[in-house]
Amino acid sequence: MEKTDQPLITLKVEGMSCGHCAQAVTAAIQAKDPAAKVVVDVAGGTVKTETVLPRHVVSMAVEEEGYAVKG
Repeated sequence: MEKTDQPLITLKVEGMSCGHCAQAVTAAIQAKDPAAKVVVDVAGGTVKTETVLPRHVVSMAVEEEGYAVKG
């Protein structure tokens, strides 16, 4: 991810197991901020995003897709 002026948000996410999960999480975040840069590590259980959205909105978007955000 290249450096931008937007803060980097890292979430620990449980329940992701495949590429479809990564696509669903990415789409959910980008639905709220189309310019968001999202990197999903399914094996590591993390989602990193550079976005103008506050952390709680990103967490909510992920949880609305059916995944548990930890910490």
